[in-house]
Amino acid sequence: MKKLLFVLFGIVLVSIGVITLKHSQIVTGGTAGLALNLSYLFHTPFSIFFFLVNIPFYIFSFIRMGWKFTLSTIFSVSLLSILTSFDPLLPSFSVPIWIGTILGGGLIGVGLSILFANGSSLGGANILALFLHKRYNLNPGTTTFVFDFIVVLTSLYSVGLVKGVSSVFSIAVTSVVISYFKNKIAEKHISPAKNKKYVLKRNVAITQ
Repeated sequence: MKKLLFVLFGIVLVSIGVITLKHSQIVTGGTAGLALNLSYLFHTPFSIFFFLVNIPFYIFSFIRMGWKFTLSTIFSVSLLSILTSFDPLLPSFSVPIWIGTILGGGLIGVGLSILFANGSSLGGANILALFLHKRYNLNPGTTTFVFDFIVVLTSLYSVGLVKGVSSVFSIAVTSVVISYFKNKIAEKHISPAKNKKYVLKRNVAITQ
């Protein structure tokens, strides 16, 4: 139950981050960025594209990451699609581009970190980042940034150069946040082992 609450909280943070970016007219990376880009081009709700572009990644996730992770990811993606679909019902507003860049990127980074730590993701590059981290111990923040950067490059046509640069900065903020929490989680798991080793050595010294 506790893990589910953390996943829900992470999704809420990401949805606020995505809406913030959308009202700043900039994009993010991964399938979320691709869906935002398509929503700008075709004037179609983000939620529809976000759900559709993730379908191929569900198959990869099921094969490589197992059915539990895949179901959790499908749940997260579906809930994010539902939450962001309420955006048109909000009062019309705009967010200054640099505020949106930092705030949106930061919220998405924190939200994704919470999802990663609780065995879930938002599909797409998130699945690949977690798979590469699990298989080859590659930093998920770095992997996410590479994939996100590619997506942002493809969005320059729809958002323009200035907003494209802002989008790159936004995904950099997201990747830094993910890397920071990844290191904190690693330290949390490693530290007890080191302390235990120290206690064992101390006990041996005393008995001798």
